[in-house]
Amino acid sequence: MIQYPDLIPGLPEELALECLTRLHYSAHRVAARVCKRWLHLIQSGDFYDQRKKTGHTHKAVCLVQSLPGEPGLDEVKPACSVSYGVTVFDPVSQAWDRVDPAPEYPDGLPLFCQVASSQGKLVVMGGWDPASYQPVSDVLVYEFTTRRWSQGKKMPDTRSFFAAGEVNGRVIIAGGHDENKNALSSAWAYDLTNNEWSELTPMSQERDECEGVVIGSMFCVVSGYKTESQGVFERSAESYQLGTGEWKRVEGVWEPSQSGCPKSCVGVGKEAKLFSWAECEPAIRVGTCGIQMDEWALVCGSGYQGGPQEFFSIEGQNGKFEKLNVPDEYKLFVQSGCSVEI
Repeated sequence: MIQYPDLIPGLPEELALECLTRLHYSAHRVAARVCKRWLHLIQSGDFYDQRKKTGHTHKAVCLVQSLPGEPGLDEVKPACSVSYGVTVFDPVSQAWDRVDPAPEYPDGLPLFCQVASSQGKLVVMGGWDPASYQPVSDVLVYEFTTRRWSQGKKMPDTRSFFAAGEVNGRVIIAGGHDENKNALSSAWAYDLTNNEWSELTPMSQERDECEGVVIGSMFCVVSGYKTESQGVFERSAESYQLGTGEWKRVEGVWEPSQSGCPKSCVGVGKEAKLFSWAECEPAIRVGTCGIQMDEWALVCGSGYQGGPQEFFSIEGQNGKFEKLNVPDEYKLFVQSGCSVEI
């Protein structure tokens, strides 16, 4: 039987574990090199659960953002060469950082990829190959504690402009369109721990260019349109019920006046009412992206087509927009994003 040394010599196990759970995630990569036991502990799901249970996880915003030196893109189809990477914003320290490129995509992530977080990791799914503009089914997982990318199991099908979000440890995708531009109603759930996809009950209708939002323990797919009505966005939404495994359709929750396309700009207000961040502040009405985190949100966009990108923090839907001091190299177009509890 292998005998592991004490976590920290001279300290009881519980106290030693408490010390390690208090480490900032940025120190995990170095701490994992101390000994094999620290390595196994830090990389375990139990360690993340313990940190989350004791309130020692760290919440950050992850943005899929155009890289420096490349023009921003605010169109459905790329008209010029553009590269995207992952930017991380720490709301506590107000620090901005950029994640190293994924080995599979050294020159930039797939265009229009979708992102979600699960178990403190960032999950990047689908999109278009940045060289060929062909849709891909790749799943890339970024581990913040090791600062490394790994490949997850590919999506069961190739789809674009779908909704994505995480509920109870599973990443759910729904809607979008296939390689022939046919809108989809199908949905799948990805279990990051077991690296497996499972098929869910289809939605009541096809929903292309829909948006996914999580409200409590519900995954909601907002608006979108059918194949035969391209660009005519629905006012309805559907929420996936974990208990029954069924979708519940709700009418009239997304008004056509609310910027039409819901991608990246859906906010959740009081009593779970949906709204568009693009209509809350003139300075970000074009190319709007909003990421909600508990009681506040990071919102960005431009005041006009081709205009400079502005970044704000706001508490609630009706709070005051506070302009963020963003380094020039991060004042770039944001395609999408999500919050991550690291």
